[in-house]
Amino acid sequence: MQLVKEAMEKISRHVIDVSSSLDSKSIEKLIEELLNAQKIFVFGTGRSGLVAKAFAMRLMQLGLNVYVIGETISPPTEKNDLIILVSGSGETHSVVFAAQVCRKIGTKIVGVTSDSNSTLAKYSDLIITLKGGNKYRKNAEWKIAPLGTLFEITAMVFFDAIVAELMSRKGMEEETLRKRHAIIE
Repeated sequence: MQLVKEAMEKISRHVIDVSSSLDSKSIEKLIEELLNAQKIFVFGTGRSGLVAKAFAMRLMQLGLNVYVIGETISPPTEKNDLIILVSGSGETHSVVFAAQVCRKIGTKIVGVTSDSNSTLAKYSDLIITLKGGNKYRKNAEWKIAPLGTLFEITAMVFFDAIVAELMSRKGMEEETLRKRHAIIE
């Protein structure tokens, strides 16, 4: 039981530490891109993909036109669309491939990764770096947060914080989002 509390405290501290190291200009640029995009796409695999899908759900509830890459109802990405690619390592093959394809067609690419020197970062127009371990790089807290846990949790909190900022800028209350929440679950 003690390890559970210790893990929660260390993970929470990690998120706070990362929040203080975020680049304000990059965050502002991301928010502007989200507010101005005709279509927004998100993509990641594994747990990073789940985080991306959770973000897409909130963006939809904000009234934004958002799709998850790989879903059968997603339209093709086009020039000037926005894609947010999530990969802790920045080396996940399918995510890097998506970045390569989007680069060729002119889609604006936001890479969310723990490694600002990764392949994903090199293809990105905007890089959001959220420090944390990944499946290739052991972090100092690997016993309580193995593999990409710190990145994934930090990304989830980061995206929810972006949603809070978007709600504020759009003058939305929780009730507005609730009206767009699924009624059949």
